[in-house]
Order: sequence, then C-alpha cells, then structure tokens
Amino acid sequence: MTKIDILSDPICPWCLIGKTFLDRALKARPNHNFKLEWHPYMLNPTMQLSGMNRKDYLTTKFGSKENAEKVYLNIKNTALEHKIQINFNDIKRTPNTLNAHRLIHWAGLEQKQNSAVDLLFSEYFVNGNDISNENILINIANKIEMKKENIAQSINSDEDLKNINDRIQNAGKKGVNGVPCFIIDNQYVLQGAQSTELWIQVIDETSNKNNA
Repeated sequence: MTKIDILSDPICPWCLIGKTFLDRALKARPNHNFKLEWHPYMLNPTMQLSGMNRKDYLTTKFGSKENAEKVYLNIKNTALEHKIQINFNDIKRTPNTLNAHRLIHWAGLEQKQNSAVDLLFSEYFVNGNDISNENILINIANKIEMKKENIAQSINSDEDLKNINDRIQNAGKKGVNGVPCFIIDNQYVLQGAQSTELWIQVIDETSNKNNA
C-alpha cells in the first residue's frame, strides 16, 4: 500500500482541481495500491469564525476586484478546460474552514474522508454554500452516514480543536506554504494541482517499483 498524505483547504480551488486530476488517474488505474489521507491546512488561519463577505475578502486579499479577477482567470480557464464545475458567482461568503477540517478528521476515523472532502468541495464550489455553517456540516455527515454521535454537539465543543490547530501550525513549521501538497510514501512531495497524466505516471512507476 502506498500512502498519499494530502494537505488541503476545502475553499482552495486548486485543491478541488488537484483532487479531480488525482481521482481521474486513480480511476484510470483501478488496480492501484494508493491510500489517501487528508490533512488540515488553512489559507486564512486568522479569519474570524463567522467568515467574510466574499467580495470584501477578495478585495482585501488581492487589493482590488480587478486584481482578484486576474488571479482567478487561470483557475476559471483550467476548470473550464477540464470540465470541472466551479460556480464562483454563487459563492457569497468566504468561510473559516476550521470546523470543516474537524469534520474531515472525524470522517477519517470512519474511513470516509474522501467522501467528506468531495461533499465539502461540492457544497462550496458548486452550490455556493457556507461550509462553516453547522447545518451544512451536519448534512454532509448524514449523507456519508457517519456513525459519530451528535455532530452538532462536537462542532460546538472543543473536541479535537487543539489537534487540528496543532496540525495546521505543524504544516507551516515543516515549510508547507501552499496547497494542495501531496506527500507520497512519506518520501516525495508534489506541490500544486498536478495533471492526471503525471499522476498516472506516478501510479505506474510506483506499481513497477513495488512489483520489482
């Protein structure tokens, strides 16, 4: 089994694109021996828990609406070229993703991380929903049939809060300053949204190495 540790933030469009490319490669190689594990990273670690109006966020982050549009043009073109649905116009708020990361962690304890990540991406980038909203997170937990009792109570408690914050800080200490970041077999690092073709090459090379 080859493990891929993925550092990601569910409001990062390149993380969605990167996961889509990897998923397509794994589908093209159904006999792969890769196991994915998701780890928390926050693009906006100091954002208030209530999040921000998206227009205000983009202006603050990039200096102006025009600068934001330039930055996002490449993202939009890449998504369009590869038939990845992203509805930026439907996103009204940029959320704090701390609780989303906690949900991903809890889903991982039940071997349901990938499903949780997929639904978080879909809720945010397709439906334009605020994924810091408690009801959205509970709905995701219900859709993937998580067995964890009382998700709402956990979200409103300090359960695993220190764990997630420590892991986010640890990523920065290790030099991770952008996502997605893929760590293969705890040895090789791929930074950014890699193409499906490259992932197929990685899968084939890993399989050949393991069978040698």
